[in-house]
Amino acid sequence: MKIARLLILLLIMISLPSCLISFKFNGASIDYSKIKAIAIADFPNNAALVHPPLANDLSEGIRDIYSKQTRLTINRRGGDLELEGEITGYDLTPMAVSADSYSAETKLTMTVKVRFTNNVNPEESFDKTYSAFQTFDSSQLLNDVQDELCAAMIKEIAENIYNDTVAKW
Repeated sequence: MKIARLLILLLIMISLPSCLISFKFNGASIDYSKIKAIAIADFPNNAALVHPPLANDLSEGIRDIYSKQTRLTINRRGGDLELEGEITGYDLTPMAVSADSYSAETKLTMTVKVRFTNNVNPEESFDKTYSAFQTFDSSQLLNDVQDELCAAMIKEIAENIYNDTVAKW
């Protein structure tokens, strides 16, 4: 009798890990039976201050988040969902003033205008402007920190676009 109880207890302990419920928190609320593809156009840089790799980096950053967090096919045009837009601002602003009346910090801001079209549910389509900024010490040259700052801003903007289009946060 003790051996039977022990075997039942052992069987329960072994089978419990296989009965775990799994949740995925990528946030996507996509009906894959209706929505199969997203078209993400290139985002040109129309800002007054131009950082040459910025347009390509932003376009690829947006494509990257959709490819990693959804099962959608990513095209340049002709999807059930469509994203297009442009970089409208890339600006430097002096922030904190030091004791010698020079700027101690500088803020780099990127602004992106986005047009989202949902061809399956047109009422979910929108035009929206996204903005992100990073600050850096004014003793540093922009060229020395620009790639790192841009990567952080691109990540933030891409996540915000993703959340507004398919995650519905």
